[in-house]
Amino acid sequence: MENHEPNESYGAGIIAGRNPVAEALRSGRAVDCLYVAKGPVTGQLTAILAKAKKLGVPIKECDQRKLSHMCNGANHQGVVAVAAAVEYASVEDMLALARGRGEPPLLIICDGLEDPHNLGAVIRSAECAGAHGVIIPKRRSVGLTYAVSKASAGAVEHLPVARVQNLSVLIEELKEKGLWCYAADMDGEPWDRADLTGPVALVIGSEGRGVSRLVRERCDGALSLPIRGRVNSLNASVAAGVLCYEAVRQRAACERSKP
Repeated sequence: MENHEPNESYGAGIIAGRNPVAEALRSGRAVDCLYVAKGPVTGQLTAILAKAKKLGVPIKECDQRKLSHMCNGANHQGVVAVAAAVEYASVEDMLALARGRGEPPLLIICDGLEDPHNLGAVIRSAECAGAHGVIIPKRRSVGLTYAVSKASAGAVEHLPVARVQNLSVLIEELKEKGLWCYAADMDGEPWDRADLTGPVALVIGSEGRGVSRLVRERCDGALSLPIRGRVNSLNASVAAGVLCYEAVRQRAACERSKP
């Protein structure tokens, strides 16, 4: 008897087997990634891959052993999906949240974070600072896995997180909507000299490469944090937290100065 239903032994968010994966895609459930066994693609698997591509779900080939490990030896039939811990929001949801609060938007854009603990920590810091959302790319980035959810200490339940196809295009769209976009970069101006009281999007780069060149070029400017020690960079989530709270500090000072 084949076991097609995801269960606790799989690990949260793991869907194994052709029928369950096909149903998850058909139902519109947020799927972060599809893992497929290397080799010929036949039968139902062909339709599953076509559906995943249409939805923009990243597809990765791997060996049978990895698939078996992901679902604790259950009968995966050559395909395993990793579902998002929570549903993704849209960028418009974030802007609507800012309007509802009567606040200028404060968005965090993560450019290629691959460590779930880093992304979870960014989301946690952003939520604590009162940001209106975190945006990640569909590819070359960890999604809203259960490890991310855990690292966020529950913040993913309260802060909108969106996935977009292209960050460079997104930044141009945000600029058209009146947001100023700043990249965290060692060669930028000091973090406390930029005006963060208005509509702002802060771009945080990946753990190893930082902000990609194309994304950096689309931004209005770059902000740097002082490095006084011997290590030449900060953890991505720490940089995000410092910049978020600089925006909080400036906005609070602005409110206090109003008559």
